[in-house]
Amino acid sequence: MSPYHHGDLRRAVLDAAVAAITEHGPAGISLRDLARRAGVSHAGPVHHFGDKAGVLTALAAEGFGLLADALAAAGGRTRDFAEVGVAYVRFAIEHRAHFEVMFRPELHRADDAALAVARDRAGLLLTSGASSVSDDAMAGVAAWSLMHGFANLWLTGALRAEHLEDPDTAARAIARILFP
Repeated sequence: MSPYHHGDLRRAVLDAAVAAITEHGPAGISLRDLARRAGVSHAGPVHHFGDKAGVLTALAAEGFGLLADALAAAGGRTRDFAEVGVAYVRFAIEHRAHFEVMFRPELHRADDAALAVARDRAGLLLTSGASSVSDDAMAGVAAWSLMHGFANLWLTGALRAEHLEDPDTAARAIARILFP
């Protein structure tokens, strides 16, 4: 495939990163591979992102934005904090490549302004939801830890499937233990 001008190079490179991370994990991507997947010259990703950390920073920021949207939608639709936890787990499963990068600051630029805004928005939604069900300041940390840990266990296949129905049902049951 010969490189060509791309209408939305940024989006094409991010989509290529999602595909590469899905196949090989975040450590297995390179700018050359992303350029090849996007069908652009090797200079294209460098021009838009600078380096691999720049791509992963943009992917993490996009992930936190998508997560915040999912949490807000779940909270607005149900007004049930347990369902916000279910939405967190569903996000992790449906956006695994983003999820694998978002909480790995060694892979991206944690001090990036766009990333900080998106991360803070998602964090605020988690914190405000937890405060709606408990006065304990640690309730948000407990809820996040529980759902994040469950999502990671599900994604890595560490849970025995015969004890679980599907991730939503299992996440809902687990969330109800903490927030009945």
